[in-house]
Amino acid sequence: MSAAYPSGPAGNPAPPGRVHPIGRRPIAANPDSPRSVANDRRRGVSVSDGSGSQAAGAGSGVADRSERLPREIWVLVAAAFVIAIGYGLVAPALPAFARSFDVGVTAASVVVSLFAVFRLGFAPASGRLVGRFGELRVYVVGLSLSALSTGATAFAADYWQLLIFRGMGGIGSTMFTVSAISLLVRLAPPHLRGRASGMWATGFLLGNIAGPLLGGLLIAVSLRAPFVVYAVALVVALVLTGLLLRGRTGPATATDPEAMPAATFRSALGHPTYRAALAASFANGWAVFGVRVALVPLFVVEVLRQQESWAGYALAVFAAGNAATLLAAGRFADRRGRRPPVLAGLVISAVGMAWLGFTESLPIFLGVSLLTGIGSGLVNPPMTAAVADVIGSKARGGTVLAGFQMAADLGAILGPVLAGAVAELSGFGAAFALTGAISALALVFWLRAPETLPARAAAPSAEGAPGGSAPGTTALEEAAPGTAPQDLPSARPAGPAA
Repeated sequence: MSAAYPSGPAGNPAPPGRVHPIGRRPIAANPDSPRSVANDRRRGVSVSDGSGSQAAGAGSGVADRSERLPREIWVLVAAAFVIAIGYGLVAPALPAFARSFDVGVTAASVVVSLFAVFRLGFAPASGRLVGRFGELRVYVVGLSLSALSTGATAFAADYWQLLIFRGMGGIGSTMFTVSAISLLVRLAPPHLRGRASGMWATGFLLGNIAGPLLGGLLIAVSLRAPFVVYAVALVVALVLTGLLLRGRTGPATATDPEAMPAATFRSALGHPTYRAALAASFANGWAVFGVRVALVPLFVVEVLRQQESWAGYALAVFAAGNAATLLAAGRFADRRGRRPPVLAGLVISAVGMAWLGFTESLPIFLGVSLLTGIGSGLVNPPMTAAVADVIGSKARGGTVLAGFQMAADLGAILGPVLAGAVAELSGFGAAFALTGAISALALVFWLRAPETLPARAAAPSAEGAPGGSAPGTTALEEAAPGTAPQDLPSARPAGPAA
């Protein structure tokens, strides 16, 4: 029996057993080929030796799969921690450094916002670069660009140089962020994606907690000192990843006979779980990276009539709640599914954010901040793991991940502006209520999203609950079983980039 295979990247025929990750299930490749057996052993998946026995890195069956994260994941986590410490170093110094050039508060704020704007604007290009050149190359170039721009910022002679250097830093930041998440998706075994996402997020979180503390000490030395130290931290992360990940990120997609064609943003957007992840990412950016940073300090000082230091304590309490649940949420998502922790986290986030604006005492405010941090921690790892499920571990999804990141960046940009305007017109209560409503809207998307955890795909709920993806397939392959790609309105042959 013969079968025609859809075209892969650059019009080349897709390898046997591989189709564009939309529509039909793939025709299975030979599971007993030496390459397939070697890859299964490396991932810790049980392999049959032909005599009915099972051989694997950690026994047989799903329950015996290896629970150890690959070394490459730990390298990415360590690099994330170093990068986050450096970013935290410059965060408290940047506004004051901009003001040292005799500019107003608005001009100083532009320096802060410009970084996020360049991250947002360059994200699509970063996704295409990952698809064309591979994750590690883009990661190294992004870190190099960030290190150079940060070092140059330390020696900026005027305000306009500062703007240019921070804009370059935003480009480098989005390059290494998109490529790092793409590496995380490809290198993490499917049954450990939630845990890997939780570890990576925890590395960033701990760095962001430690960074401002060290940055406050460096500011006492010089406003330029944090930028010098941050540049050094980026060089350390660059050397760490360059040496430890070189040759360990897998073969290039174009030369890997087991690789799937690149997943595209357009194809992923047809999957309800990816749309739900975009909504939750936007809500997370709005609340956590936008409103929390912009309005919480003002609320503590202007409404609760507390000293500025208590604003920092409130942010630290939120971070503590976040850190307490990231790893647990990742483990739960790998065992029970992506949807339960995301749904619980969005409910807690929506209630907590809406409640913050109506608190009248500092102890209650701190307690609600802790609750909201717990909710955010429940959302992040399973949400990222779900996006990884949609892409699959054998396809690059640079543009898919870029869109996911852009949603958070857009929320972080719009959140402070719109919620700030609402606070001026109707008070802080209305502003925080709007933020809670954004999380509630994301919850609606997730209520309609199917489960994508590969381990649960073969046994959907008897009650009709959404099931996950079959083992060895991507969630996009399950989007329309039995439907040819050309029958889907949003389908098109995948190229190196979308």
